[in-house]
Amino acid sequence: MKKFTQWQGLPETARGASVALGNFDGLHLGHQSVIDLARGKGPLGVITFEPHPRELFAPDAPPFRLMNAEARANRLEKLGVERLFELPFDATLAGMEAETFAREILAEGLGVAHVAVGGDFRFGRGRAGDTAGLIELGRRYGFDVTIAPLLHLDGLEISSTAIRTALAEGRPGDAAAMLGHLHRIEGEVIHGEKRGRALGFPTANMSLGGLHLPRLGVYAVKVDVLTGPQAGHYLGAASLGVRPMFGENAPNLETYLFDFQGDLYGQHLSVALVEFLRPELKFDGLPGLLEQMARDCAQAREILARA
Repeated sequence: MKKFTQWQGLPETARGASVALGNFDGLHLGHQSVIDLARGKGPLGVITFEPHPRELFAPDAPPFRLMNAEARANRLEKLGVERLFELPFDATLAGMEAETFAREILAEGLGVAHVAVGGDFRFGRGRAGDTAGLIELGRRYGFDVTIAPLLHLDGLEISSTAIRTALAEGRPGDAAAMLGHLHRIEGEVIHGEKRGRALGFPTANMSLGGLHLPRLGVYAVKVDVLTGPQAGHYLGAASLGVRPMFGENAPNLETYLFDFQGDLYGQHLSVALVEFLRPELKFDGLPGLLEQMARDCAQAREILARA
């Protein structure tokens, strides 16, 4: 997959794509249906924005993203996307009129052949543009437009909001049903306090900065080590939380990989939440913590053996 971070001065080979257009936070089944509408009409592309527009319009809002840009790009590549146009969302783009966006970015800048969007898509300054307007602008500027209907599961609309709720309530299985894949947290392994190593449970620590927090607690997880000499698939148990036994801490993800030996610092991991095991607890001392960690790992192994 080729990635472009601007719409001006692109090579001629980047033009002519059939694109899905949207924020695609989570890449749930509804998002995938939009991408599927763009297939087969030219090189498959996706137009999305970084940072997420909500980060510009509501900078003080709590973290809400289901996936960071790295995780989104990795998932898009798995879905067969050939060209990712990750456009910088800034004040200039936010203030662009809908027609200007269609003419300068879609038609002149990217030279798209076809655009697929969801039924609730809005665009342009003040979200003034809608799907009917995009269809008309496509006729004017030379690209086709198709609209994907909103999807429902058990009578409820599939949405990023519903997925956030499921994760916040510790229901990763329900989130996965709407996503069409396990919810994953991806990023670089960073240095922590190394307490796990001293306790016999060395963990890979990852930041949760900017991401919507699932329910704090312990999870059975599947782990893909994406980079480095030990790249591959692993099973494990992960603690997502603030580590209450050790004072006030920013939330992070600490993942213990079963039957693994090696150094993962600086490597990139993709950690999939399979099942919530228990909430985060504060123990009276290390013996109680160690006993519970051993039970957590045993339970996670059982769950993952049949997952």
